[in-house]
Amino acid sequence: MEHRQGGASRFASPWVQLVFGVICMAMIANMQYGWTLFVNPINEKYHWGRAAIQVAFTIFVVTETWLVPVEGWLVDKYGPRPVVVGGGLLCAIAWVLNSFAASLPMLYVAAAVGGLGAGAVYGTCVGNALKWFPNRRGLAAGITAAGFGAGSAATVVPIANMIKSSGYEATFLWFGLGQGIVVLVLGLALAAPASHGVAAAKRAIGQAAKHAAQGVSAVYNAGPREVIASPIFWVMYAMFVMMAAGGLMATAQLGPIAKDFGLHDAPVSLLGLTLPALTFALTIDRVLNGLTRPFFGWVSDRIGRENTMFVAFAVEAVGIVLLSRYGHSPVAFVVLTGIVFFAWGEIYSLFPATCGDTFGPKFAATNAGLLYTAKGTAALLVPFSSVITAATGSWHAVFMLASGMAAVSALLAVFVLKPLRNAHRQKHADAAVGFSYRNSLVQE
Repeated sequence: MEHRQGGASRFASPWVQLVFGVICMAMIANMQYGWTLFVNPINEKYHWGRAAIQVAFTIFVVTETWLVPVEGWLVDKYGPRPVVVGGGLLCAIAWVLNSFAASLPMLYVAAAVGGLGAGAVYGTCVGNALKWFPNRRGLAAGITAAGFGAGSAATVVPIANMIKSSGYEATFLWFGLGQGIVVLVLGLALAAPASHGVAAAKRAIGQAAKHAAQGVSAVYNAGPREVIASPIFWVMYAMFVMMAAGGLMATAQLGPIAKDFGLHDAPVSLLGLTLPALTFALTIDRVLNGLTRPFFGWVSDRIGRENTMFVAFAVEAVGIVLLSRYGHSPVAFVVLTGIVFFAWGEIYSLFPATCGDTFGPKFAATNAGLLYTAKGTAALLVPFSSVITAATGSWHAVFMLASGMAAVSALLAVFVLKPLRNAHRQKHADAAVGFSYRNSLVQE
């Protein structure tokens, strides 16, 4: 059972902290997943071109991810509260700036501010979950990441409607202020778990054999320098980049794709609802993109991280091919984009959990942040999807590239990452047994 921080605030318990983290993640989700709704309206007003506007999305993701290691270090050193409060303020400022941006440079500045704020919130909440739930990292990281993946589902329709009725500028302003205030308030209640002490250390050592079977490091904690020197980190990094690139392309370009497919306002009736194809797809995608994170995190806690990666990444590869082939049908577009997002979103639970298992909990926020920068690297590829589409006249080449990267990642999971982690696990399992033996001698 996870440890409760004794003598602290009533908020300092694992599940309370997890819920607060999920809500904070949900509040920043629109900064990434709601962006596609604004691309066409901005372009219609200023005629800057989709590719130029999507540079803002890339800037957002790069600043959101590449600074997370620094933010993670601050969390490991000072706790989650100041980092999340500051992040909430920056997120609110970013969307307020978006509402007034009348030039591309201003749009890019707002994207950088928003990325810094969102990264602070995201990295802190995931890192905090890994620390509060050392024995259920897959599930905890998945539930937390689900807030980011599904958090915008409830607001897709309101944002789309407000853009139509009041303009995208007012939508940026009021949603930005509301979301930022919620993050700020809940950030004040976040806390890191207290040191587990000698009793918890004994329990961890007693579970070393069980953990070793799962690839979990029971007593091993690697700092950032050691992590960066590990080939395991770079294999995971390459896989993360390839998987993230396809999903980010779909996230940023779903609106333009729907418009080019002639589906932007095509009505779709499913599950007793009738909505425009894009709105329907975005809503279902957000829900499935959220559900997949705790689901596959839970599965990976049971069948292993790499086996789960192989299944999910293979489904992603097939789903993208089917979307390219059959996506011109409104119903198929909605269903297949849902499958693509369901098979993509789990990377945000599987990779942090695998990182925590491999390198230990002590520097979990910092190390997970280092790995999360792969998302920023992948974001650099998003504008090229517009360039490739313009050059070829269709989205087919982009879809095939994304599918190929997902297939390669699936193979890397079982044929490269798994053997590397097995060797690493054995090495540090032996160290854990030695530590347990020495500890028993001291106790005697």
